[in-house]
Amino acid sequence: MSILVDDSTRVVVQGITGRAGSFHARACLDYGTRIVAGVTPGRGGQKLDERVPIFDSVAEAKQATGCNASLIFVPASGAADAILEAAASDIDLIVCITEGIPTLDMVRVRRCLEDKKTRLIGPNCPGVITPGQCKIGIMPGYIHQPGPVGIVSRSGTLTYEAVWQLSQRGIGQSSCVGIGGDPVHGLGLQEVVEMFDRDPATKAILVIGEIGGCEEQDAATFWKTSSRKPTAAFLAGATAPAGRRMGHAGAVITGAAGTVEAKIAAFDKVGISVILSPAEIGEAISKVMAAAVS
Repeated sequence: MSILVDDSTRVVVQGITGRAGSFHARACLDYGTRIVAGVTPGRGGQKLDERVPIFDSVAEAKQATGCNASLIFVPASGAADAILEAAASDIDLIVCITEGIPTLDMVRVRRCLEDKKTRLIGPNCPGVITPGQCKIGIMPGYIHQPGPVGIVSRSGTLTYEAVWQLSQRGIGQSSCVGIGGDPVHGLGLQEVVEMFDRDPATKAILVIGEIGGCEEQDAATFWKTSSRKPTAAFLAGATAPAGRRMGHAGAVITGAAGTVEAKIAAFDKVGISVILSPAEIGEAISKVMAAAVS
């Protein structure tokens, strides 16, 4: 099993005729993802490489193909409307790769999604992958392999590093979810941890967090009260200089709550193993899994 996506997921790519959209759509197709449609207004009736039909709207794509997930590469100025268009067509899962979406646009999106069944991953994220089954995003598929570790991360490149270390040790992943680092986004750390906790194929969980916000503390609270699966965490930003404005959109620290120290303390309090260096992620997960088996 897995979470969010599998080999039955049917994907529509919004913005498929753009440079990034076409490049990554081809990479997802080559991985084995079932991309059944693309959407670019005014390009309806065309095809991508004679493999993927293109429609003028998500509604037309869904009616023709039954797509249930969307991958968005629409530029920032129109990305919020693209998310809302997919949600209006009752797409189950939306993965928005676009970065630089205005925060107020995302506030509007979050409000509109409150009454929808649609789940949103991102924006400004690498996407989601269930190794060997479905890749919806920009992550390098070849570094992944199927296995028992669920990964949820606020950082794209750190996710790739963690996956590479695990795969090099022969430890595969059930699913990997990059939720993005923007301050207003879709699924949060706790929600994804809950999904992994319910997934029988996931035997251990890796959380990759960052400075800013309180999502890590929320995930720690859930782990204490509800989770029964071994979990390890790495937190980026430990060396960020105090008082320095950081460039990452999600690195907004409110009082002491968003600091690395506060997040480490929250994990330590509930018994989650905290990884001190990104170079130690693979080794740490190996120990966590070994302890769980013994």
